[in-house]
Amino acid sequence: MKKVLVVNANPKSNSLCKNLAERYAHSASVRHQVKRIDIGEMSFEISLEQGYDKTVLLEPDLLRFQELVKWSEHIVIVSPVWWGTVPAKFKGMIDRSFLPNFAFKYIEGKAVPEKLLKGRTSELIVTLDTPPFWYKYAQGNVIYKHLKSAILEFSGIKNRASTYFGPVMHSNSVKRAAWLDKVSRLAERI
Repeated sequence: MKKVLVVNANPKSNSLCKNLAERYAHSASVRHQVKRIDIGEMSFEISLEQGYDKTVLLEPDLLRFQELVKWSEHIVIVSPVWWGTVPAKFKGMIDRSFLPNFAFKYIEGKAVPEKLLKGRTSELIVTLDTPPFWYKYAQGNVIYKHLKSAILEFSGIKNRASTYFGPVMHSNSVKRAAWLDKVSRLAERI
């Protein structure tokens, strides 16, 4: 039994990402402990205005997110592609909460920080309005590179899998039902 955190990174209150996150959480809960967060229900300042120069107290929702990350063994991020990458609110949550001494630690004399979130895995579920092939190979798969290399691996989290659903725009109920079924199968394979 694993501790699974499912993050809906879409701030819209009614979205395919929310439905996918709910389905994943429900399917995974048969064999695992599952907790979920919806970024749209969270309240916090998204800008890390002072960088790391000044310590700013975290809002309760960001503290809860940090607690859930520490608790988790497997993190599932369900995100739409907006302008090539994640929504600003999700990026702001990462900026504000994946801080030094939480996600990584600078070590004097070392070029690369220590990874503080080792031992965890992740899975990316991505929705987009373009065909996944086009996004991955013509547009450079920015969301994957951003999340996997610059955030997850930087802090010690190993990405196990990435799944893309699209184009969402103009998709019908049959296609969306198939995507939900696929998410259920992904959750069953943790």
